[in-house]
Amino acid sequence: MSTNEAASPNNLLIETPDANSDQEPNPPAFEVVNPDDPPWGLGQAVLVWVTSVALLILMQFVVAVPYVVYKAVTVGTTQGLATDPTLIFLSILGIVPAHILTLLIVWFLVTKRGRRPFWQTLGWSWPKNFGPWKTVGLAFLLLGVSVLITQALGGKETPLDQVIASSLRTRFATAILAVATAPLVEELTFRGVLYPALQRSLGMVWAVVLVSALFAGVHLLQYLNNLGVVVVITLLSVSLTLLRARTGRLLPSFVLHLVFNGIQAAFLVVQPFVGKSPTENNAAAGFLHTVARLFT
Repeated sequence: MSTNEAASPNNLLIETPDANSDQEPNPPAFEVVNPDDPPWGLGQAVLVWVTSVALLILMQFVVAVPYVVYKAVTVGTTQGLATDPTLIFLSILGIVPAHILTLLIVWFLVTKRGRRPFWQTLGWSWPKNFGPWKTVGLAFLLLGVSVLITQALGGKETPLDQVIASSLRTRFATAILAVATAPLVEELTFRGVLYPALQRSLGMVWAVVLVSALFAGVHLLQYLNNLGVVVVITLLSVSLTLLRARTGRLLPSFVLHLVFNGIQAAFLVVQPFVGKSPTENNAAAGFLHTVARLFT
């Protein structure tokens, strides 16, 4: 193939530059990939998902171990650590390296170590039939429905409620993570990598069912004793996955997830300065508590 042929716009992929040329090689023209027909298999997608869950557990443990050892040596006991504010805060910080490592794993799989475009392969664009404003509107609608559900069904204080209430620094760290990393990492993993592989192998219906169930399932431990919040996280999961399925794009799901989490994070930060609990005859505090406990 001649140099002119290699530079032709009709060629989607240039693997190697002309060895006899003294000029800098042109940037590679990447192969165009259909987001619903990914270049990775179902086994690889499942492995990425399993690894992401394992990293969340492992990294929180790794971050917490030094503090546990320190307390055991200096105090002579590990009793009471389950409610230790510092240990809870450190466990939240452990999510950061877990998310970073997950992002790297997703990047390696999607790009094949830089040989494919990352965002294009995942479908990181707006479809013609569903733009930013519709996505933001859907996020507010979902949040409104979620508040009604949790108020109607009620429920006990969840483990996540207890984590958030342990200290202000934990509350703020949780809010930041929910906006800065959680929507991106979760959407890349569940609906960017796992969903299209499942859709190609099992069809759209089963892909939506399985991805929605897996996403809701990994959050259940946070909300297991509160039926209202379990229903809400399931509703959010189905909405995010259906949006990915119907649009064929990942960006709308990410924005929906980001706005949904972002509104709750804002309430979560403001709540302590409005009222300590919804039992104080403070309507604003009660509403903020209801919204903040939907946190995902």
